[in-house]
Amino acid sequence: MALSIMIVDDDVVCRSMLQDIIDECGIGKVMGTAEGGIEGARMILKSKPDVVLIDLLMPDQDGIETITQLKNSGYDGKFIMISQIENKDMVGEAYQKGIEFFIHKPINRVEVEHVLSKVNEQWKYERYVSEIKQSLAKLDIAGPTSPRKERKVRDVVKTILMDLGIIGEIGSKDIIALMENAIEHREATSFPPLKELYESVAHTYKQGQKDIEKESKAIEQRIRRTIMAALNNMASIGLTDYSNPKFEYYAPLYFDFQDIRMRMKVMDEEQQPDKGKVNIKKFLQVFYMETLEKLNN
Repeated sequence: MALSIMIVDDDVVCRSMLQDIIDECGIGKVMGTAEGGIEGARMILKSKPDVVLIDLLMPDQDGIETITQLKNSGYDGKFIMISQIENKDMVGEAYQKGIEFFIHKPINRVEVEHVLSKVNEQWKYERYVSEIKQSLAKLDIAGPTSPRKERKVRDVVKTILMDLGIIGEIGSKDIIALMENAIEHREATSFPPLKELYESVAHTYKQGQKDIEKESKAIEQRIRRTIMAALNNMASIGLTDYSNPKFEYYAPLYFDFQDIRMRMKVMDEEQQPDKGKVNIKKFLQVFYMETLEKLNN
């Protein structure tokens, strides 16, 4: 299934060029075009395209304002920003609002095709995860896991940790214990609350409620640092080889893509690294679903 795409740009030449490139490359189908943010928001909310190509600066309502309006109205598609602006603050704000990529003006056919190809891959991965979740919902997976199953869970988790390059991180043992615990005590396909999981794993490490609370916080911090290491590994691979299979698979599946892009930017420009942020819940939920999917296969 091809991507459905909406183009929002006040430049008629730019709109025409983008539509021609999309039609010719065959990655997606243009559902419509708009010459301003207000008109574009109305059309997008009505037709719900998979992807929106939107200009950063428009006379009536700029791209960032339009994206904010759309997200507040419940639209959850992907955004690609079109701009000739190089202002780092504006670019950073756009990423924070949820864009996936930038396409620079003047329009370059190769860049447009490359960006659309990457967004298409990310879209397919997200559909894959959604399909896994739907498939698991149809399975009867209630009840405890046998000891043999526990060992199998550990083997699956270790394989994923190795692919992410974090098997040697101190938090990897916590992730293994957490996944074993979550799968052993699962009652449905939903992922348990993180606090509940941390405490359950902590019980296997410590005795006494005071120690449990302290250990739960320590587990969270170790896992956070380990996930950050995975993020750095993926960003490093992406800088070296953007088409690397591990990067193409794991980066958009386990992380918010704007976090990957920002981390790559920091590394590429040799900026002073900050603490960064990671979405622990998303990472562990995807890890849990992928582990279940591999077990069931």
